Amino acid sequence: MKAIRRFTVRPVLPEPLRPLSDLARNLRWSWHAETRDLFQSVDPERWAASDCDPVRLLGGVSSERLAELTEDRRFLRRLAAVADDLHDYVTGERWYQTQSDELPDAVAYFSPEFGITAALPQYSGGLGILAGDHLKAASDLGLPLIGVGLLYRHGYFRQTLSRDGWQQEHYPVLDPNELPVALVREADGTPAQVSLALPGGKSLHARIWLAQVGRVPLLMLDSDVEENDLGERSVTDRLYGGGSEHRLLQEMLLGIGGVRAVRTYCRLTGHPEPEVFHTNEGHAGFLGLERIAELCAEGLDFDSALEAVRAGTVFTTHTPVPAGIDRFDRELVARHFGPDAELPRIDVERVLRLGMETYPGGEPNLFNMAVMGLRLAQRANGVSLLHGNVSRGMFSGLWPGFDPDEVPITSVTNGVHAPTWVAPEVLRLGARQVGAERAEDALSVGGDGRWDAVADIADQDIWELRRTLREQLVAEVRERLRASWRQRGAGTAELGWIDGVLDPDVLTIGFARRVPSYKRLTLMLRDRDRLMDLLLHPERPVQIVIAGKAHPADDGGKRLIQELVRFADDPRVRHRIVFLPDYGMGMAQKLYPGCDIWLNNPLRPLEACGTSGMKAALNGCLNLSVLDGWWDEWFQPDFGWAIPTADGVGTDPDRRDDIEAAALYDLLEQRVTPRFYERGQGGLPDRWIEMVRQTLTLLGPKVLAGRMVREYVERLYAPAGLAHRSMDPDSARELAAWKSRVRAAWHGVSVDHVETSAGTATAELGTTLTLRVRVGLGDLAPDDVEVQVLSGRVDSRDRITDATTVPLKSMGGPDAEGRWVYEGPLSLDRTGPYGYTVRILPAHRLLASTAELGLVTVPGEELGEGAGVLLR
Repeated sequence: MKAIRRFTVRPVLPEPLRPLSDLARNLRWSWHAETRDLFQSVDPERWAASDCDPVRLLGGVSSERLAELTEDRRFLRRLAAVADDLHDYVTGERWYQTQSDELPDAVAYFSPEFGITAALPQYSGGLGILAGDHLKAASDLGLPLIGVGLLYRHGYFRQTLSRDGWQQEHYPVLDPNELPVALVREADGTPAQVSLALPGGKSLHARIWLAQVGRVPLLMLDSDVEENDLGERSVTDRLYGGGSEHRLLQEMLLGIGGVRAVRTYCRLTGHPEPEVFHTNEGHAGFLGLERIAELCAEGLDFDSALEAVRAGTVFTTHTPVPAGIDRFDRELVARHFGPDAELPRIDVERVLRLGMETYPGGEPNLFNMAVMGLRLAQRANGVSLLHGNVSRGMFSGLWPGFDPDEVPITSVTNGVHAPTWVAPEVLRLGARQVGAERAEDALSVGGDGRWDAVADIADQDIWELRRTLREQLVAEVRERLRASWRQRGAGTAELGWIDGVLDPDVLTIGFARRVPSYKRLTLMLRDRDRLMDLLLHPERPVQIVIAGKAHPADDGGKRLIQELVRFADDPRVRHRIVFLPDYGMGMAQKLYPGCDIWLNNPLRPLEACGTSGMKAALNGCLNLSVLDGWWDEWFQPDFGWAIPTADGVGTDPDRRDDIEAAALYDLLEQRVTPRFYERGQGGLPDRWIEMVRQTLTLLGPKVLAGRMVREYVERLYAPAGLAHRSMDPDSARELAAWKSRVRAAWHGVSVDHVETSAGTATAELGTTLTLRVRVGLGDLAPDDVEVQVLSGRVDSRDRITDATTVPLKSMGGPDAEGRWVYEGPLSLDRTGPYGYTVRILPAHRLLASTAELGLVTVPGEELGEGAGVLLR
């Protein structure tokens, strides 16, 4: 019989055990080993059956067992110690509290997904895991951050395989009452709500759920409430599902509703109001519009409010391809804003102008969420050095007249939260070496350039650790593979072969990620005979563990999975290569530590960062990867291998895949497997162990989320906080009026004459020339502009590379023709072909970048050599 209604019955814990409830409701348990160990000791069997979820554990533990625990003094002492530790963690002074008083009082961090723990399945892949790690690292550092997202009643999806290897999706219903979250309530106990106006006089209501991530509150909006019609209730049904309007409503609720949720939470709890708003990818971009509307309601005009909002906003882009950005039809967006819908006091045309692709190559009828995010933020970044470079080129149309390397998008390379991803065995080895507290600080707060203490760990200990982790992975894989085959319809009698799958003494390669085409899941199948030879080599075999999900609408990705599964089903190799369905955080935490090699072979430069290899590295796994994302930045031969790429071989993707697959096989055959199986005098693979040691020593400190969040604080949050404080209403009006005046007058700005003291086209290194420039400023004054000289080596087409920029000084008032003269030194500090040019840029004390307005004036062609090459 099927129940007509479902509800959750929660246990009443005896008074001595009440702290267990607080521990279960703070997600710090997901990365704190002592707390997890405590919950495991409550009921080891039920802990395993609950997938290590304390809320589910406590919901099912028997009253008899609870009574036993109330009499167990040793357990109660452990409980008190863990509860005290959590109290100290959430209330004590941490890194952020030791920094200057000029840091922001609070930061709001918006993301469409958050991967905190498998017990809260609100993520699809790297973006969500990164957001979860950002929150955890912020908590460890003491950063007063508020996370903002949506609560999806179906999460992303659960993945199984059909008998013939086709991906199948399942959407289990999540009951928030069974999750480690709690409703945010008003003072009278009623659930707090936010509402959005919809076309036709309708409304979208959402409740606010709170997940406590250590010190950091994560607010999640849920539209499945009785006040909504059926269509509105389904807005937060699933992550990245539905059509355009569904996605637009999700993103309006995340951005606009999210700001309202933050205001509500701060009002109810006394949490400081955020001074900085961080938009993690374009999905949350509408948050800037809501903040503009707030300021307009306080008396500011739209342009001034825009400047005030931009000052305190940080935008992070994660995609290196335009196809990865949400874009909506102009008319759809227009229908959801204005007098009959949301933000009625803001002119719809002003809303549209923020997101329209009004630049060469753009589609003028599409509203681009990343473009809006960039226009609403004074500071922006990509997520690795290479990705920052790619992003500057990708969005350069927003800053016409500037070379891509001057586009104001910087980069902060992603990191991973080590306490979440490092195996307990690795942690214990580190604690044995330097002490538990130092090991915990090194992994969470970071700050060290190197982990030199790793040098003192004996080779034997490292090798035994690696074998233990490999052995655990083999057991995990067999268990998951058996479950997968049962889901595919196999009977127990057919599955005896699974007991021989993988070998704890064989070189193990891991490959796990989402399955878009550019990540090339099946590149390893390019030459199946060579792959079989690698898998079945009599002396130096390899084994491969693979996992990944394709988006439900991506049949191309599903075909790639099916192709790989069919190969892995072959009885000749199925003991050496496996595909595990339903990749998620729980599986990942077993997979990374147990692999010897982490494989990554995307099409360069389409991997924005690729943090899975970082998690593997923290467990002593070596990376074998295309030089893309973070690996392009930090690769050294001491701790991994770079797969050569065929970037310059035309545009034929088949040819490129052939070349890069052959390079992968060559590396495995000639360099990787020989090193793993080669033994030194002591019977250990000395050279392999040294690479593991170098990975931990040199890469470990770099890949930490603590390092990443400290960079965000120092390079983006702190400047944004100062800019926010500087942008009071009068300053915002001043800047908006100045920008309007400069834009209107810029047509009158010109470079009229350029001359130097150089008499010939050659000069000696170290010479300093005097540069004199005559400019027209039209209706502007010298205070409105900066005149610069750019100099450096030139290429064969006289383009300046690696330019040095020096401002020139105004030499008094205008001449009889109203022109201004600027002078300055030009130092010839490099040999070879050398050139210079001059340019005029807008300048104001409140600008974050001279490129901010996208305005620049350079000499016309008629000035010729006067502003061209100096040396050949």
